[in-house]
Parts: sequence; C-alpha cells; structure tokens
Amino acid sequence: MIDSVTLALILGLTVAASLISIKIGISVAIIEIVIGILVGNTIGIVPSDHEWLIFLSGLGSVVLTFLAGAEIDPDAMRKAWKVSLLIGALSFLIPFLGCWWFSYLILGWTWEASLLTGVALSTTSVAVVYVVLLETGLSKTATGKVILSSCFITDLGTAIALSVLFTGPNILFFAVVAVMALMAWIIPKYIDRIMIPLRGRTGDPSLKIVLLIVISMGALAEQAGIHAILPAYVLGLIMAAHLSRNQDLLMKVRSVALAFLTPFFFIVAGMNVSVLSVASGGILILALFLMKVGTKFIGVLPASMRYIRKDSVYITLLMSTGLTFGTISAQFGYVNGLIDRDQFSIIVMVVILTAIVPTIIAQRLFNPRRDEAG
Repeated sequence: MIDSVTLALILGLTVAASLISIKIGISVAIIEIVIGILVGNTIGIVPSDHEWLIFLSGLGSVVLTFLAGAEIDPDAMRKAWKVSLLIGALSFLIPFLGCWWFSYLILGWTWEASLLTGVALSTTSVAVVYVVLLETGLSKTATGKVILSSCFITDLGTAIALSVLFTGPNILFFAVVAVMALMAWIIPKYIDRIMIPLRGRTGDPSLKIVLLIVISMGALAEQAGIHAILPAYVLGLIMAAHLSRNQDLLMKVRSVALAFLTPFFFIVAGMNVSVLSVASGGILILALFLMKVGTKFIGVLPASMRYIRKDSVYITLLMSTGLTFGTISAQFGYVNGLIDRDQFSIIVMVVILTAIVPTIIAQRLFNPRRDEAG
C-alpha cells in the first residue's frame, strides 16, 4: 500500500527541487539527489521499507534512460560513426579498467564492488552534456554532434557491462537480443503508420504505446536477468528519428518522466547516501574523482586531438561528466548487495562531483566559439 504521507512529502520535495534549480541554475537532478541525502539522513525515510517507492524509482531510471537514447541524432551518428565509436569506446573502456583496478588493488574493495565501481565511473552524462550544449548553442554544431554520439557509445558500453557482468547467461538473454534486433527493423519502418493517425486523440494513445514498448522490453530484460536500462537505451536510439519528427510526443514523454518518474529515482538515490560515510571518505572520494577524470583524459584527449583537433579539451571535459548512468549503476549495485552503503555513498558523491566540476571548467575556460551554431 502506498504511504500517502511519504508520497506527498516526496512530491513536495520535487517541486522544491525544481524551484531551487531554476533559482541557482544547477541541474534539477543534482538538487534532487542532495535533497534526498538531507531527507534520508534527517527524517530517516528508508526506501527499502516502501516497495512502491523502489518501483517508481526503478521505473524512473528506465524511462530516463530511454529519453537519453532518444536525444541522439541517428543521422549525425552515422556520418561521424568512426570518430564517435573510437572516442566513445575509449571513454568507456579506459575509465572502466582504471577505476576497476584502482578500487581492487589500491582501495582493497571486493572483486564485485570494484567491477561495479568501474562500471559506475565509466559513464558520461548525456543529460548534463545535452543541456550544456543546448544552452550554449552547440548542440547542432559538428562538435556537439560528435560529443552526443560519443556519449551514446560510452553509455551503451556501461549498460552492456552492467547487464552482462552481473548476469548469468540464459536462453532469455538471447531472446532479448533477438527482440531488440527485431524492434530495430520494425519500428523505423512502421512507427509512423501507427502513430501519425493517433495524433491529438483523446487519452494520448501514442504516449501510451511508447511507454508500453519501453516497459514491456524492460520487463522481458529483467526476466532474463538483464538490467532494463539496456533495452531502454537502445529503444531510445531506435525511436529517436520518429520522436525528432514528432516533438509533441517527445515533450509528452519528457513531461511524464521529468515531472513525476525521474525525481523518485534521484531522491531515492540520495536517501541511500550516508552523510557519515561521505564525511569519513573524503580522501577516497577525491581519489576516485581524479581517477575517473584522469582516465577520461587518457582515453579521450589523444583521440580528440588526432581526429577532431579543435575543442579537444572541451570535448574531454564534457565526456568526463557523469550523473544518470553512474547513479543507476551505483543504485543497482547497492540494491543487489554488490556494494555496501558506505561504498554507495562514496560512488554517488564522486558521480555528483563529475557532473559539476568538469562542466564548470569546460564552460568557463574551454567553451568553443559559438559562431558555429546554426
């Protein structure tokens, strides 16, 4: 049964987070995590005591991941696929290996916790990068398109790693892959025929169809032991072209996700953070932050200088950001017992720092000329 008092409290907090975000100009997701930390360490709401809260949090992460995939421009990705694939792959692989082995050999964490740390800190925040590029007028430039395409490759690597490394192989895994391949063939061919006649209809059937597809694929993936973010992310890319042609539908999906579902995910993630663990783990947080950003520079900067040349440091800094996928990975590890609360708290704080610090440095010191925009 849903605790109406807790639900009302969280909805009130989501409104407060939005207003604070508008006032100070920081991503609402970061504000929601911080509010979750404050509530979890003062009022003492324990998410595991409320199954509905865990469910809404998980659903929010899946729909948000779908939206992240839907922000990618498939045409731009095809045109720059070699560069995007190289930068995106290095952006995932080098930080994954570096943070994994650092956690295992230097910090002495368990093999599973170290693997999870590598996955969580290999990410690039599509949400942060997209908003930054949009605000600076760079989302339609060649540089902006390469960054977004590379983000997709990086986070696809994260989603695959999270699903495969912690999942035992079974027949349903191959069924999920087959269904996703079928979707990739069917949706681009027939989605317009299905959706266009439904525009403006009472009850928003087109929106319901999108949510049905995403949630159904997530349910199938979970039956196979795969995290639902993997098919959600791929489905987002598959449907990106259709959604770009139907901005009203995209805005409806965004509204449902950002106004109601994703705040539960970020606030619940914050509730699981221990302030005491963060305070006592300051050195570990700094070390992992430097390890993530440092390995991102090792992986991304040389490739950017070789193939793009211009704006290489800017690209590298934005590729060093993290938020959504890092938090999703950490939450997955905590819920499934791969990491304890102290480790979860440290990882989430590192993720939050990577959403803020590289972004500020990139915008203040290395912002490309805006005359490319348009």
